[in-house]
Amino acid sequence: MTRTVFTGGRVFDGTGAPLAEADVVVEDGRILAVGPGLDGDEAVDCTGKAILPGLFDVHVHIAFSYEDFDEVRLMHEPFSLRFFRLAENLRRTIALGITTVRDASGADAGMRAAVEQGLLVGPRMQISVTMLSMTGGHNDPWLPSGARGAWGTPYPGMPDGVCDGVAGVAAKVREVIRAGADVVKIASSGGFLSPTDDPRQPNFSEEEVRAIVEAAADLGRWVMSHAHGAEGIKRAVRAGVRSIEHGTFLDDEAIELMLERGTWLVPTLTAGDTTDELAGDPKIPEPVRAKLRELGRPELDAFRRAAEAGVKVAMGTDCPVAPHGTNLRELELMAEHGFTPTQALVAATSSAAELMGLERELGTIEPGKRADLVVVDGDPFDFASLKERVEQVWKDGVRVV
Repeated sequence: MTRTVFTGGRVFDGTGAPLAEADVVVEDGRILAVGPGLDGDEAVDCTGKAILPGLFDVHVHIAFSYEDFDEVRLMHEPFSLRFFRLAENLRRTIALGITTVRDASGADAGMRAAVEQGLLVGPRMQISVTMLSMTGGHNDPWLPSGARGAWGTPYPGMPDGVCDGVAGVAAKVREVIRAGADVVKIASSGGFLSPTDDPRQPNFSEEEVRAIVEAAADLGRWVMSHAHGAEGIKRAVRAGVRSIEHGTFLDDEAIELMLERGTWLVPTLTAGDTTDELAGDPKIPEPVRAKLRELGRPELDAFRRAAEAGVKVAMGTDCPVAPHGTNLRELELMAEHGFTPTQALVAATSSAAELMGLERELGTIEPGKRADLVVVDGDPFDFASLKERVEQVWKDGVRVV
């Protein structure tokens, strides 16, 4: 086997330790050694550069695009066209150094397999398939006209996510896992981008959420919960979900509950960057625009308070609410609103790996781990320009960018 040595660079190992001068040796898709003065059969000169672990985005919708918010256009396109756009979304994501994602609904088992088999180049995926939603909730595609929203069309391998009652939600968990879900995604509050619900109101009773968590656990899966409003957050945490997605109106009681239960926060701060743009876009349905006009940026203060309290955080963006390719903006926002730059990069590496249950394989640069490496020119903590300075991306020891 060929040994490749990354030489002359500074290593951020993902643990939170300071940058250190070191070489990294890779063989057969794994990191073999880390330290000074190492050699190999082939060398990658990293002089003046930083070497990072492959980054994570643990809340992304890789099968959708920012342009899909124009629902009229979407309804007049061939249904299968969105599948071919997936390749560009994957390319934009991995070009940033993001080698692993947790898809928060929209990607199906075939899309995951296409990446695994090398048919498409992109980050490895854990998928949730679709989001479980109560009738009238965030993933209910019902419209007053009698039509269905363009985002909510089921097809083979993509079941309808609407479910109600303890028995109904448990059955739906089994259905999405049958369809290939690695993690179960639910909405325990309303949302901003769905026309008929209120993001501050809870969705699903606590008993329903607990039934979801128990049914998922029986089949070896965790639950991630879209939750903006405080009561929806608290119901989900008390019921045992693995992570709260967004946490927009997080209150002090919810923070205390998350600390007690060890619940993760995935803040998706990047999504707020497009609030004003979407609120002013006439192609967006008026009920959605009305909610966005009143929103502001409460998630920034919620994140700051959670960070100060010590809530566990992993990086997720909710792209394409902001377009694919803007994902690294999340690092900048976390570092501006409560995290140090080091904490932000840890959230995108070892913490994210732990959230996804991949900490034995990914998230840090150490012997035995899979060789996901990102070579960055200059300072890796200068997040504002980081996107332009990603020079090489390696996944399982193979250069992909």
